[in-house]
Amino acid sequence: MSETAQISSGETIEETTAFRPRFNSAGVLPCIAQDAATGDVLMLAWMNEEALSATLSTGVMHYWSRSRARLWKKGETSGAIQTVIELRIDCDQDTLLARVEVTDRTNTCHTGRGDCFYRIVEGEGGTARLSKA
Repeated sequence: MSETAQISSGETIEETTAFRPRFNSAGVLPCIAQDAATGDVLMLAWMNEEALSATLSTGVMHYWSRSRARLWKKGETSGAIQTVIELRIDCDQDTLLARVEVTDRTNTCHTGRGDCFYRIVEGEGGTARLSKA
């Protein structure tokens, strides 16, 4: 379905209130997790239909682990459980934004950091340095 495809009665995908997530050819869509209290972007992960359904039914973020090829409840081993405060979908319905409350920000990233975006890329050569946060 194209971005301006008709939904019904002249409604386009950009204006409909119908929730119609558009998974890619691999059956997943990206989901950005954001700390609802601070606005910090915590991570980007992938969701398939099963992960989205589990998230909606439990109120806890579930993702699809592409490397392990299995459903993944965020925080099941790290303790960094992400409780859904608000789930948004973008204009094309192919990307989710999850505004979440995290039980343990220190373990949000599998590296033991508070988020997955801890490197700053600089210059033409793309040199990365660690952020101070």
